[in-house]
Amino acid sequence: MPSNVCMRKLLFVLAAFSFTFGLSATETNSLALLKISAFNATNYYDQEMIVTGKVVQVTIRPTMTYLNLDEKYPDSPFAVVIFHSHSSFYGNANALKGKSIEIKGKIKNYHDRPEMSLDNTNQLTVIGVTNLELFLKPKIEPAPAISPSTNAVPSAPSTNSFPEIM
Repeated sequence: MPSNVCMRKLLFVLAAFSFTFGLSATETNSLALLKISAFNATNYYDQEMIVTGKVVQVTIRPTMTYLNLDEKYPDSPFAVVIFHSHSSFYGNANALKGKSIEIKGKIKNYHDRPEMSLDNTNQLTVIGVTNLELFLKPKIEPAPAISPSTNAVPSAPSTNSFPEIM
């Protein structure tokens, strides 16, 4: 009799294990977003998706920035809109030109064209480049040119104990 109880428990555990791990990827990842190309976005209005494409045009306006994927405006199949007033994106949008990106969010229909608003930098992934490398890299300013007409003597290095801040 004890062997029947053990056998039933074992069968129950095996059945539970096969049910849990035997499901297909789409069934187990129901919370994962579907990844689509920019050209397929028109089929998914009002749905949360991951849209992939190459940034071919960056247009910066006073209140917003547009990223057109795969084609320039007006032929672009998908646009990313960054409203400056309510976005955490403070990077150099021009650095995205020519990069392949993935953007997560709800696809909206704006004048019969698909678009997505970038409200948070976590929505955007640059394929093959880390976001920190792209957005947080300090801008390197060129050194000011020294005019040959000035006869200024070069200044001596600082002798104070504080390090120079560049």
